[in-house]
Amino acid sequence: MDLVFSDKAEHMEEGIFAALNEKKNELLRQGRKVWNLSVGTPDFAPPQHIIDAVCEAAKKPENYKYSLVELPELIEALQGFYERRFGVTLEKNEIMELYGSQEGMTHLAWTLCNPGDLVLVPNPGYPIFGIGPQLCDAELWEYPLYEENGFLPRFSDIPEDVAQRAKLMVVSYPANPICRVAPDSFYRELIAFAKKYHIIVLHDSAYSDIVYGGRTCGSFLSYEGAKEVGIEFYSLSKTFNYTGARVSFAVGNAEIIRRFRAIRTQYDYGTFLPVQYGAIAALNGPFDSVLRQRELYEERNQALCGGLRSIGWEVPDSEGTMFVWAPLPKGYTNSVEFCLTLMEKSGVICTPGSSFGSLGEGYVRFALVLPPEQLREAVECIRVSGVLD
Repeated sequence: MDLVFSDKAEHMEEGIFAALNEKKNELLRQGRKVWNLSVGTPDFAPPQHIIDAVCEAAKKPENYKYSLVELPELIEALQGFYERRFGVTLEKNEIMELYGSQEGMTHLAWTLCNPGDLVLVPNPGYPIFGIGPQLCDAELWEYPLYEENGFLPRFSDIPEDVAQRAKLMVVSYPANPICRVAPDSFYRELIAFAKKYHIIVLHDSAYSDIVYGGRTCGSFLSYEGAKEVGIEFYSLSKTFNYTGARVSFAVGNAEIIRRFRAIRTQYDYGTFLPVQYGAIAALNGPFDSVLRQRELYEERNQALCGGLRSIGWEVPDSEGTMFVWAPLPKGYTNSVEFCLTLMEKSGVICTPGSSFGSLGEGYVRFALVLPPEQLREAVECIRVSGVLD
């Protein structure tokens, strides 16, 4: 029989990651060694006290029922963590646990967007920022992020009619893929802009605990007026390597959280209780492993970026996130073609910048998911491959 799918399903494609994976498997079948720096899955383990909490909770039969909502202890743990980590006081009705920020990004649009609503998303930016609104038939307006402006938006360049129509603005710093940290002045300008045009702000804070060069990174909610205009997503995935457990939080404006929760009760039976107990252990536990992990990521950042510069590829150090944003070497103009060439000649896999929007063309993204010695090996393979000649 002929199967008829929705227009949305017809337009969803696997994209470049499928092509990269196919090429990677081809090289492996040939017996080639590869350095996969394309996907941002941490290779660090969660701290042992988190694993122990999950294991202990998983031994109890009563923890296999529907959780329906967050454990009260989890909400209290997040309150204490935000106070200690960011100096931000959160009320209980300003917190909702999510099954990962990816899920939250998609389903928040169900709460905020009607067909035809306008949503501001970054270009370059993480693709999920626009996918949720698009699934709600909202319109996207991509605000450009240019290197000459520090990969920050220029609010004055957003046309008046666009600002007037905009309902939601998605912002994320430290930013994937561009690897920059935003200054305090940016957040103050963002909040003033949102208030002026009555725009809801969603700040994705997945990488606030991975910053380099002595930088510090706080919370969007620590700035005056932030709770009036929006919410923040805080994830345990990269901070505590709790990636597969899928635990994040939406925090901030109580009315947005209330409406968001009402939507989620229609399809969600809550997060597995042992996973919640692991999250409680993460939030209440020591932070020293997170700080040490940051140092290890910085060593990788320096090994890769410094190594590439030493062989003639001018790649700036990442300011934050577990990624590096590298301009294409001289002589290359197409990021997809370059990634495939680099993989074929050196075995090093990275992601084309065009995967993150039209303004990502001319760049590639590396994930810092291998230790420094392996990154130095990858750099050496790039050098001898002749791809930079």
